Amino acid sequence: MIIEACVDSLPTAVAAEQCGAHRLEVCANLDADGMTPSHGLVSMVLERVAIPVFAMVRPNEGPFTYTADEVELMRREVKHFRWLGAHGIVTGALTSEGQVDSLAMTILMDAAKDIPVTFHRAFDEVDDPFAAIEELKALGVARILTAGQHVTAWKGRKVLKELRQAAGDGITIVAGGGIRGGHVARLVAATGVEEIHLRATGPNRLRRVLAAIERP
Repeated sequence: MIIEACVDSLPTAVAAEQCGAHRLEVCANLDADGMTPSHGLVSMVLERVAIPVFAMVRPNEGPFTYTADEVELMRREVKHFRWLGAHGIVTGALTSEGQVDSLAMTILMDAAKDIPVTFHRAFDEVDDPFAAIEELKALGVARILTAGQHVTAWKGRKVLKELRQAAGDGITIVAGGGIRGGHVARLVAATGVEEIHLRATGPNRLRRVLAAIERP
């Protein structure tokens, strides 16, 4: 089981690693579900932790549809984070019809080159998640972060199970959204997911989730 902690500062990144997180997603503005962090923050986190560090690339807190200029900005951010040494990128783009924006994603995937890309919770707004899985597989996306098209992963657990089955070995489904220690073990059992994403709001929450997963 991989626990990915979403962090927005150097102290929370260091604390998350100390509490047992296996991977970090570095963002800015977590209250808006995460936006592109500063290059300086990502650089400092990479220097201070030993676990993998993924960088969010999301230029604004609006819808996940982007202009050509915004996609170009995102492409440059991806290239710079890769140059800094980030181990992965977290991003996503949709069309106004609620489908994966394959053109934008191809541009971003090309910029990422050999580091893995996670398609973030824009996935929960696609019209057909099962068609989207196949498209993201074809694009070479490594992971999909999703709450099963619900507000929380627990509420979306039935869909998460179906998504996990549809994904097979071709792409990893990462469950995220309102995950708590009180239900995480049941969520994992109900869905079969092998990766969990949660906001590192404090060390106690992260420890409770880890303890619940490790408990026999």
